[in-house]
Amino acid sequence: EGHRSTGASPKEGYEDVFDRVREDCPNFHEKIKPINAELTQPKLAISAEDEEELLTRVNIVFHCAATVRFDEPLKHALQLNAMGTQRLLELARQMQKLEAFIHISTAYANCVRKCIDEIIYPPPAEPKKLFDLVEWLDESIIQDITPKLLGDWPNTYTYTKALSEYLIQQEKGNLNIAIIRPSIVGASWHEPFPGWIDSFNGTSGIFVAAGKGILRTVIANNEAVADMIPVDVVINLTLAAGWYTAVHRPKNMLVYNCTTGGINPFFWGEMEQYVMSTFKRNPLEQAFRTPNAHLTSNYLINQYWITVSHKAPAILYDLYMRLTGRKPRMMKVINRLHKSMMLLQYFSTQSWDWSSDNMNMLMGQLNTEDRKLYNFDVRQLHWSEYIESYCLGAKKYLLNEDMSGIPAAKQHLRKLRNIRYAFNTTLLVIIWRIFIARSQMARNIWYFVVSLCYKFLSYFRASSTLRH
Repeated sequence: EGHRSTGASPKEGYEDVFDRVREDCPNFHEKIKPINAELTQPKLAISAEDEEELLTRVNIVFHCAATVRFDEPLKHALQLNAMGTQRLLELARQMQKLEAFIHISTAYANCVRKCIDEIIYPPPAEPKKLFDLVEWLDESIIQDITPKLLGDWPNTYTYTKALSEYLIQQEKGNLNIAIIRPSIVGASWHEPFPGWIDSFNGTSGIFVAAGKGILRTVIANNEAVADMIPVDVVINLTLAAGWYTAVHRPKNMLVYNCTTGGINPFFWGEMEQYVMSTFKRNPLEQAFRTPNAHLTSNYLINQYWITVSHKAPAILYDLYMRLTGRKPRMMKVINRLHKSMMLLQYFSTQSWDWSSDNMNMLMGQLNTEDRKLYNFDVRQLHWSEYIESYCLGAKKYLLNEDMSGIPAAKQHLRKLRNIRYAFNTTLLVIIWRIFIARSQMARNIWYFVVSLCYKFLSYFRASSTLRH
């Protein structure tokens, strides 16, 4: 079940993703029936005919519809993530054949705590009171009081996800429910193929910006855990939890922390190395500058590099675009990038401890064949290989770039490097002419350095002649 507010048909897109399924079951699409629904509308705006079919035929609900935008206005985030969940639960309670309801939450729903167990924590506010409040309050007033309401929560996404977890616990009735909490969802590990990715969300857009040479500085703690989880691991765990919930009907509602930090930790500093080395070996086409992003946890150093490496080149490039009669766009891109970096900062500068007892328990419940088929054992994940296939996946599936274009992309990077050398040399000469050439002391230092270099070169030449 997914949320869609565009006019696109649910059948569109993802053709190549299903190639493997098509081999095994050529008519698989006949088994899929898309239904139009809208999370913000009463009764989800499902037609009477579709509702009848859902109530009489559905055995399992996977609820993964939500807005994943961190900076979504509070009212909209509440309508989609919390009220939408409540409306779906109402529908699910009437389903005659329902055996399990699986809800996708986030590992960061309780990010105000450092140690997060697989339990439902007290909510940041009473959900229904909050629903009433935003119902009659004016949008601009809601926006003004949002920071007060959020308290320690970093954004409306984590806040509304915490509310919906609590709502489920309050209103689950007799349903068999499980909650999956993935951390930062990244490209696929194996399925449908390594590195498959279909959106710029999370770290994907940041990898692309770094590969294009637009992003040069990131606020992050090198030693903080980058808790990434491949998308197919999340799906495999979700499917396995669906089976376990329906068949074993656990007495308590189980929560699964779907994370890697406690099992196979990976750090932001390592990520920087792997991403940079991949893009240097396999450059993106038409890069803005040579890829060279650095992590720093120092705010002032970050601000310095933002000015020197982000804003200054963007201003120069936009000036060049104006002079050649084209539309300036780089400053707009940089501002958008800074906005998403600000939202990510909270997660890239600190670490959390998630327990994963239920994930381990579930793995123990699977037989050998299912454990391979629904693999969510992240101990087997090799981070450098995964990040390489992630970056190549972003190149192939997000930017639609062909691997055959790599020699040309490398040639473009060499051109950029030569431009940089020429620019730096010109800058040095200008600085020399304006400041240093006028000072007697600077001239003396310059002559001393030059004569030292000359002596060293003469000595080096003499000793190499003697050797020969």
